[in-house]
Amino acid sequence: MLELKNIKKYYHVGDTTTKAQDDVSVAFRQKEFVAILGPSGSGKTTMLNIIGGLDRYDSGDLLIKGKSTKDFKDADWDAYRNNSVGFIFQSYNLIGHLGIIENVEMGMTLSGVSSAIRHQKAEEALIRVGLKAHMHKKINQLSGGQMQRVAIARAIANDPEILLADEPTGALDSETSNEIMKLIQDLSRERLVIMVTHNPELAHQYADRIIEFADGKIQHDSNPHVEGQKADAFSLKRTKMSYWTALKLSYTNIRTKKGRTFLTVFASSIGIISIAIVLALSNGFQKQIDKTQSEAMASMPITISQVGSDPSAMTGTQTKKFSKASTITAEKSATDKAQHINKLSKTYLNYIKKAPKKDAKNIAITYGTGLNLIRKVDDKYQTVTFSNSNPDSQTIDAQAMMSSATGVGGSVYPIDRNGKQSFLKTYYKVIAGAYPTATTDIVLVINKDNSVNINALKNLGFKVSEGEKINFDKLVGTTIKLVANNDYYTKLPTGNFLPGTDLTSMAAKAKTKTLKIAGIVRVKSKNSDGLLASGIAYSSQLTKEVLDLNQDSEIVTAQKANAKNVMTGQTMDASTKNMWLTQLGGSSTPTTIQIYPTTFKDKDRVLNYLDKYNKGKKKADQVIYTDLAGTVSDMTGGLMDAITYVLIAFAAISLITSMIMISIITYTSVIERTKEIGVLKALGARKKDITRVFDAETFILGFGAGIFGVVVAYLATFPINSLLASVTGLNGVAVLNPVHAIVLVLVSTILTILGGHVPARMAARKDAAIALRAE
Repeated sequence: MLELKNIKKYYHVGDTTTKAQDDVSVAFRQKEFVAILGPSGSGKTTMLNIIGGLDRYDSGDLLIKGKSTKDFKDADWDAYRNNSVGFIFQSYNLIGHLGIIENVEMGMTLSGVSSAIRHQKAEEALIRVGLKAHMHKKINQLSGGQMQRVAIARAIANDPEILLADEPTGALDSETSNEIMKLIQDLSRERLVIMVTHNPELAHQYADRIIEFADGKIQHDSNPHVEGQKADAFSLKRTKMSYWTALKLSYTNIRTKKGRTFLTVFASSIGIISIAIVLALSNGFQKQIDKTQSEAMASMPITISQVGSDPSAMTGTQTKKFSKASTITAEKSATDKAQHINKLSKTYLNYIKKAPKKDAKNIAITYGTGLNLIRKVDDKYQTVTFSNSNPDSQTIDAQAMMSSATGVGGSVYPIDRNGKQSFLKTYYKVIAGAYPTATTDIVLVINKDNSVNINALKNLGFKVSEGEKINFDKLVGTTIKLVANNDYYTKLPTGNFLPGTDLTSMAAKAKTKTLKIAGIVRVKSKNSDGLLASGIAYSSQLTKEVLDLNQDSEIVTAQKANAKNVMTGQTMDASTKNMWLTQLGGSSTPTTIQIYPTTFKDKDRVLNYLDKYNKGKKKADQVIYTDLAGTVSDMTGGLMDAITYVLIAFAAISLITSMIMISIITYTSVIERTKEIGVLKALGARKKDITRVFDAETFILGFGAGIFGVVVAYLATFPINSLLASVTGLNGVAVLNPVHAIVLVLVSTILTILGGHVPARMAARKDAAIALRAE
């Protein structure tokens, strides 16, 4: 069954050499009870450890059923101990935080035996050793003899072929000793039992064979055996502890130390709590900043006009020196020099329309075409305008007359590039009525105090006096007729054009559109006045539809062919003619392009996109834009990110401290559980199994610390928000992002596993025999 051939095991301490096994050769039968006697230090326990694979021999060979173990690796010895050997120790070596059945099951757990089978075998083993009535007690409720019976049950539960007992009765009284010896003698009828003892009386009474040992050598063998077993009759079954088993072992150990576990989790969670609160505040403040940025960008869009201003062309007077000449030099003003004519061609418009939607969802392309507006007031149609100017003022020049005739005025807002009212819905609240749904829907913009420009109301035909209050329902639903040029203007025999006088007929024309005040809106933010002025506002899309309606009208065609104004007969220069054609709807060139990014970062990307168009082009072909929000962007861009990074860096210090603390705690746990490590190794646990047990413990602590930290941080947001609301007036600032919470739990878990892995590896490398002798 088992044979030792010329086994040598020497221990060297300084210049002293101890020969624990000095060329020992002995063979054992498959079924016998062998007692090894000898004084302390004679080498008998070393021999037992070598047989059990707990200790390695220096030279010679250990043969198991004829199979040499010279080439055995650590994993082979682990498998051998788990499947072929059962250990009975003098001090029982039970794992205190496990129950009786769990202790007995441990060897089978390492073998990968299913839960039902190992539970059944554990109960059968306990019944066999006489503990049927005690198997559900705790370890500390048993007597010494009962604990030794549990140890014997654990040794035989996996049905090993070899049972090794090291002073199994050393800690027991004589009566209990005899009971244990009878039990071991009974077990020897089924397997090889090798027992080391100092008690010759018990050895001679119960053992079949006595081997006397001294000075590392066998002095006498009462029943020698010559092994005739052929090689390769022995096979190994690998052990495998699952992660789930490691977790359960660690959890039961942690559960027995509730106070220390809580303090460990709490201390480890401090870093997580700090970072979570910083992220929650950062998240809330960032939302406030984003909202402020969005409001700022809504009132300060990137603007591209037909005539732009080039800052690089501005000449500073501070650089000029006093002249001594007796002449003057005529030059353009700095403003005139900076003036730049933008060529807003179809190519450029297409380029603008291809700008990434994620950077600029709202783009308003506005055409300067006038609106021919009439409205029925007191059962009679009259011309109206969206202008906020005083309707009672005198028309003093032709240009003003033209503006009045064509109804220029009102604020223009963008329809987003997905065809939705995201601009109005984001920045303006409906006070009455509803948001526009059609191009012909217009809105009345009022101030925060519900006031509105009186001229805007008068120009719509409402008879109001200053301070008068008007109910919403008198305004919502008001309709205004938008008349096409061909229906609005009449051609005189002289070839000139004048607005027609039959307004009722105009209102009934097929091309006349009906505009309706769909709602009354007011800016949402108390910190912003918004982009739209008090009065009527309509979409940029409406100006495009009016352009399409009028650009081929008779008056436009006539004006293009005539140098004089076809209404007044006045001579116009090229600039004035272009302006007048634009108002009549004869120019397809936009008057303004307004781009509305929602954040400064988005704005910077839009500006880069616009700059790419100008790259490599001549000065005259470049398109100049106005960036009113640029200064604010430079001051605040990235400020919150920088503050967040700094605070997280400080909070991370506590997280690293927690990681170091976990390492120390795990190392302490390794020291406390040294004997348990030895027991697990004796039962066949691999190095990776031992590492896995302690990694599982740090996983539980790290995961628990992460969950605890996140929960505490979340609960802390309530008093923090209450305090901030009372101090700053900001509501709901601290908001913990669920994604951040999950990431922090993962970070806590990973860091604690990393922190505890080194002590775990130290535990795995511990010598089994030395570990079993630890106190």
